[in-house]
Amino acid sequence: MNILDPVVAVSPLRQRLIDEMEMRRFGFETQRNYIRDVGRFATFLGRSPDTATAEEVRRFQVEQCELGVRVPTMNSIVSALRFFFTQTLDRPDLSRKLIRTRHMRKLPVVLSQEEVTRLLDATTCLKHQAALSVAYGAGLRAAEVPALKVRDIDSERMLLRVERGKGGQYRNAMLPAGLLALLREWWKVGRQQGVMHVDGWLFPGQHYLKPLSTRQLHRIVVEASVAAGIGKRVGPHTLRHCFATHLLEDGIDVRIIQVLLGHAKLDTTAFYTRVATKVLRNVASPFDRLATTAAEGRAPKG
Repeated sequence: MNILDPVVAVSPLRQRLIDEMEMRRFGFETQRNYIRDVGRFATFLGRSPDTATAEEVRRFQVEQCELGVRVPTMNSIVSALRFFFTQTLDRPDLSRKLIRTRHMRKLPVVLSQEEVTRLLDATTCLKHQAALSVAYGAGLRAAEVPALKVRDIDSERMLLRVERGKGGQYRNAMLPAGLLALLREWWKVGRQQGVMHVDGWLFPGQHYLKPLSTRQLHRIVVEASVAAGIGKRVGPHTLRHCFATHLLEDGIDVRIIQVLLGHAKLDTTAFYTRVATKVLRNVASPFDRLATTAAEGRAPKG
């Protein structure tokens, strides 16, 4: 059951939280996660979260740490509760008690271009191949691929319109000619199957009125990677990492890649320089110039 579906009975407090998120154009995934995390806090309290005290907020975080909740997950909970306390309850005093934990960001798994080709070829149907090709060819996030609709394809400007991406932001993603040809092929097949409609989802789920879920997309990637004999741990976001890394290795300016990915900060995009091995190989170390400098110093002066 969709927790954001208006036909589902919700409490006035939860509805107020949903309204605040809707006004800020939060994406579906963000809204779902915030509702889940505020619900986790309410379960800890055993009563409505609008009655929480500062001490209970502190004890909740302590308990989550003792339960072994991972740092990224805990920081996501903190973001949800900060929004809830500040925007929904107008209780910034509670928000100030929340603590975000710094964590070392792991280097992302990146496939070679040959591995990406094998992965896409290992998909079991045209819809799956097209969905993964969009993730790689346009560098979309895992949640952005299922959210695409047919009308989001702008073949004249060769763009994909991404509505309400991360943070509720709108942006344009690139649409390579080869990817457009694949999507047109999927459009024809989908029309024949009766699942594709002009105003419908680009990648329908089990029912054409609902989009492919992120969980289904993850399963598609994992199954294709196993079939392709790829031993690395991959997911939908891996293809986005590959998109950025391969562009960087091809000499595309990191600021352009930042725009294509929809990153708010350049530092986030620059992180890919750590895994762009081709870029590192093309950089000459000053050590390699020592011999040249020494030879020049020993050369007879005429």
